[in-house]
Amino acid sequence: MVVAGCASPDPLLQPRPVRMTEAAPDSFLVVFETTQGSFTIKARRQWAPAGVDRFFYLVRHRYYDGVRFFRVLPGFVAQFGLSSDPAVAAVWADRFLPDDSVRASNRRGTVSFARGRPNSRTTQLFVNLRDNARLDTLGGFGFAPVGEVVAGMAVVDSLHGGYGEQPPQDSIRLQGEAFLARRFPELDRIQRARVTIEWRRRR
Repeated sequence: MVVAGCASPDPLLQPRPVRMTEAAPDSFLVVFETTQGSFTIKARRQWAPAGVDRFFYLVRHRYYDGVRFFRVLPGFVAQFGLSSDPAVAAVWADRFLPDDSVRASNRRGTVSFARGRPNSRTTQLFVNLRDNARLDTLGGFGFAPVGEVVAGMAVVDSLHGGYGEQPPQDSIRLQGEAFLARRFPELDRIQRARVTIEWRRRR
């Protein structure tokens, strides 16, 4: 029997802390389908357990579908992770992660969570477009990679970078896709991101 009005709440609008801290697989592949083509990230939990657990949760709940690459600096990084839905962005704005120690270097193709201060990671990620070893210790805390691009790096290199640092994050959070489509229409977008393979060690 189906009871009207009893649908499960949206896990992006009502994230459950217990579920968010569940351990991800030891490693897994995520295929990102974008407006420039597809690329694949292999996440490695041993590099950054807290970060990889959050990444797994967000991908499994389709957080990154429709998200734009809003900060692409050719020869440096391609950043994404601000929700296209202002309601979702508001919920996740203060869902901070504790820091992981930096166990792998920010070399070309690695993927790390963005942050502005210690213990402030939430949903934003960046792909290193070159070897950025200085990010390993920048600000005294560094950025811990959660994985690396293992296929399609040419797609990441081709993402539109003509706007540089222009797209304002506050406006993206408040107005979402409507703002970006109007002001920065050439920004590339993630059409969908899905976990395709998981590896778990026998315990």
